[in-house]
Amino acid sequence: MSATTAPTITLDPMNGMDPKAPSDYDRIAAAIRFLDEHAGAQPDLAAAAAHVGLSPHHFQRLFTRWAGVSPKRFLQFHTLERARRLLAERRSVLDATYAAGLSGPGRLHDLFVTVEAVTPGEFKSGGAGLRLRWGLHDTPFGRALLATSERGICHLAFGDDDVELAETFGARWPGAERLRSEPETALLVRRVFSPLASAEGGRPLSLVLKGTNFQLKVWEALLRIPAGETTTYEAIAEAVGRPTAVRAVGTAVGQNPVAFVVPCHRVLRKTGALGGYRWGLDRKRAMLGWEAARAAS
Repeated sequence: MSATTAPTITLDPMNGMDPKAPSDYDRIAAAIRFLDEHAGAQPDLAAAAAHVGLSPHHFQRLFTRWAGVSPKRFLQFHTLERARRLLAERRSVLDATYAAGLSGPGRLHDLFVTVEAVTPGEFKSGGAGLRLRWGLHDTPFGRALLATSERGICHLAFGDDDVELAETFGARWPGAERLRSEPETALLVRRVFSPLASAEGGRPLSLVLKGTNFQLKVWEALLRIPAGETTTYEAIAEAVGRPTAVRAVGTAVGQNPVAFVVPCHRVLRKTGALGGYRWGLDRKRAMLGWEAARAAS
């Protein structure tokens, strides 16, 4: 992909693209990392564009298409100061959303989600008897593998290596029949990453989660954090009735099997620092800024 070609965000498989060429997400992630590291200096458009090897014009078009806002506007959303302000002003966000449910009918940028746990037998057998369809796709946050059963999405993970993504998925569901089907999973990928598609026809996205009772409680608490908001590990621990189990909550957050849909990226340290993220801090920064920009607009 040359510096003179306007890139296109796609949710489809690679289809013969040069795997060595930087993807749109690679450029976006590098730009966000640059903006984050130099936030104090408020870098201009030309500096950010030069950092990712694009002309200012093409970089502005790519970034705005991805984020929905200009790089300058994005920088205003994406700072640790903003995260700290959110934590200070909206520390009770989980309490409020527990009373209100997962989402309001007017919040089209939120995901509408229902959750079902696997049966004890399916848990113990690693999914024996289940038929899972899976596919590899480009998303706004890089390559991802999504898998679904007849009952709902059971796996969504990001990565830079397709083979590793497939192996990790297989290790989590060793007993299941696993069938690759990009045409089928592409429809779900579109619903996950398109704010309007997520609410098509009022149909919820269904999740089938495999975890312990404690993990399920933590993941359900994560689902109550609205897009554009953040919370802390301590607040999650309070929400699941285990206020002293902050470390265990952190472990459960890190073991979330359905990235982005179960929004573990919205959990920060109580200082406002990003903390860790299983799929990389660049993705976490990108997700938080992407969601904040959409929530504001």
